[in-house]
Amino acid sequence: MKNASIPQLTEIDYLDAERSGQARHEYVAGEVFAMAGGSKAHNTISLNIAVLLRTALRGSGCQTFIADMKVRIATQASYYYPDIAVTCAPADLTSDSAKDYIESPVLLVEVLSPSTEAIDRREKMLAYRHIASLREYMLIDQERRWVEIYRRNETGWSADIYAPEDDITLESAALHITMDTLYETSGVA
Repeated sequence: MKNASIPQLTEIDYLDAERSGQARHEYVAGEVFAMAGGSKAHNTISLNIAVLLRTALRGSGCQTFIADMKVRIATQASYYYPDIAVTCAPADLTSDSAKDYIESPVLLVEVLSPSTEAIDRREKMLAYRHIASLREYMLIDQERRWVEIYRRNETGWSADIYAPEDDITLESAALHITMDTLYETSGVA
């Protein structure tokens, strides 16, 4: 048997590689993982929620980011690419802040796909909970009309499940969304 070592990458080396590379990778405690591509439904749903959030938050001091913005979780030495991120933190939005990641989101959204669902539900959810500013984590199913929102409250986290006939509430953005609007032109019935 041959034994091979897996080199650990520093955060600085990771960021340098991401800034000069063509492909996107997530970074978890020194290890780098390639990102999977998305489907038309995934892309359409992500665009729908991003447009709704951008419109709702216009003039609020908060900003909506899409798939190419990393979220840094310093306590986990990790960087992830959520599908959508919203931050209201001046430290994330000033001209001298990092240009390719944010650290203090209030809302993170992942559109679930068969290849990423387990990671989004376990690894990312656990890591995102270490972000003190995070108020909501939204999971959107791309194959059926189903949404889960995990909310931070005084005692920890709670979950709200939205079925096909429900309207969705995002407290962090003071936004109410219908399933028809969220899934519009995605092909998901």
